[in-house]
Amino acid sequence: MSTPQATGAHPAATPVPDGRTVVRALVALKLRLLRNGLRRSPGRTAVYVVGAVVGLLFAGLIALAMALLNGHSGARAAGDAGVMLAGVLAIGWAALPLFLFTSDESSDPTRLTMLPLRPGPLLRGSVLAALIGPGPLVSLVLVTGAALSGADGAASAVAAVVGVPLAVVSLVTLSRSVAAGNARLLSSRRGKDFAIFGGLLFALLVQIANLGSQSVFGRPGAELDLGPLAPVASVLRWVPPVSAVDAARTAGEGRYGLALLQLAATAALLVLLLRWWRASLQQLMVTADASTLEVARGVQSSRGWGFLPAGRTGAVMQRHLRYAWREPRAKAAVFTSIGMTVVLCVLSVVQGWSSVYLIAATGMFLGLQMLNLFGMDGSAFWMVAATLLTPADARDELRGRAYAVLSYAVPVTLVLALALAAFTGDWAGLAPALGVAFTLLGSAIAIGAVLSVLAPYTMPADNNPMRNAAPGQAGLVMLNSFGSMFGAALLSTPVAGYLGWALITDGPAWPLLLAGPLYGALVAFLGIRLAAGRLLERVPEILAKTVER
Repeated sequence: MSTPQATGAHPAATPVPDGRTVVRALVALKLRLLRNGLRRSPGRTAVYVVGAVVGLLFAGLIALAMALLNGHSGARAAGDAGVMLAGVLAIGWAALPLFLFTSDESSDPTRLTMLPLRPGPLLRGSVLAALIGPGPLVSLVLVTGAALSGADGAASAVAAVVGVPLAVVSLVTLSRSVAAGNARLLSSRRGKDFAIFGGLLFALLVQIANLGSQSVFGRPGAELDLGPLAPVASVLRWVPPVSAVDAARTAGEGRYGLALLQLAATAALLVLLLRWWRASLQQLMVTADASTLEVARGVQSSRGWGFLPAGRTGAVMQRHLRYAWREPRAKAAVFTSIGMTVVLCVLSVVQGWSSVYLIAATGMFLGLQMLNLFGMDGSAFWMVAATLLTPADARDELRGRAYAVLSYAVPVTLVLALALAAFTGDWAGLAPALGVAFTLLGSAIAIGAVLSVLAPYTMPADNNPMRNAAPGQAGLVMLNSFGSMFGAALLSTPVAGYLGWALITDGPAWPLLLAGPLYGALVAFLGIRLAAGRLLERVPEILAKTVER
């Protein structure tokens, strides 16, 4: 039997597409993703179109206000407002991928790692694809308004024609280079944890910006004062890409050399961002992901936490606390509840309307962590359901989850209550405020346990902290959210009524420090017992509603 002779020819290598083909394919891919996303459902299409139109109209109104501001306050002062607007846009574009990365599949370069693509064409196609969509268009309108706020004369128009597109491209490139440079981090669990804290930080920055805007615009009818913006704007106008926007004002003042320097600074930043983006793409294409490599690890025995209750209750409590720390959506829910209360308390202190009774919001928000307990488990609820054999198992399961919520809700409530009492000086109101807070906490736990059994809903399996329900679950989410808050408030009526009577008649309110926790514990006990009685018979229905198909 003869064998084939070696011919010296090498196997045909995988053909590498030319640069123009790659660029056209990436642009077409972005357009196809937008089109297919809109074709998923008529409701999604309507929301997208309406949102894009409203966003453009809102951006147009801001741009018009910036242009009118030029004539009202002068180019110099109005230019300060334009610089601040451009700075906010730059921060937004830079921070966007850090806590919304998973919502835009087209910005994930790791999806292209198996394709034979060179970094140069991939970068050019990615830049053009990134400029497609309502986001860059809205930014273009806003940046144009920011440039018009300080424009004055033909020289400003020339500088704006160059600076506005340069600034928009720099903003988009900044966002995508940050996403590419942190692609593997942002797709990991640590990245999702960072997204949670980034979202909370963003909410805090929004409130700080709100306070700052009140100092500038004042009350309705008051005279507009842009003076507080000058110190910050004087520094920010030299930071690219904001400097390209301010170049229109600088050119209008006749300082052409400084205007060219501002434009050159933004161009230099754009070059550096493109180089960083290209280096990140090249590294992603040729470097293996360390998270996929097998690492030899010693197997440690699983041990419980000594301070937890014994038996099933302690095991369930440990599992729930691990979820609250490791599962991105559970962690997002816990820290969002705490963050909302902290922001509310800080704003009340800053604006002068603080009260120690605001601590009641902490009890309500943290008690709502009992909502949709089994939907958070997802497919893992199969293993939990297999162990629910007796009514005692059902009670221990719900009791362990309630104890887990109480283990962080009670300390957080106490710390925030002491801080509010210290800031307000209302130490006499601390006792009744804690009583009301613990009443709401127990009531919310009771309602959450019942609704978790009677009205569970599916949560997505992608662990995205920005998505708390699968499509088509809006009605159940509304029922759980508003029904739990209304039910908890209704159950707390006796304690709240006594507090109202004590405040009106100057009666003793301190007994609520004892009565509130006892009443909340009683309500929570009854709610858990009621929910446990229905849990065993509803296990098949809960499985059908909470496990994503």
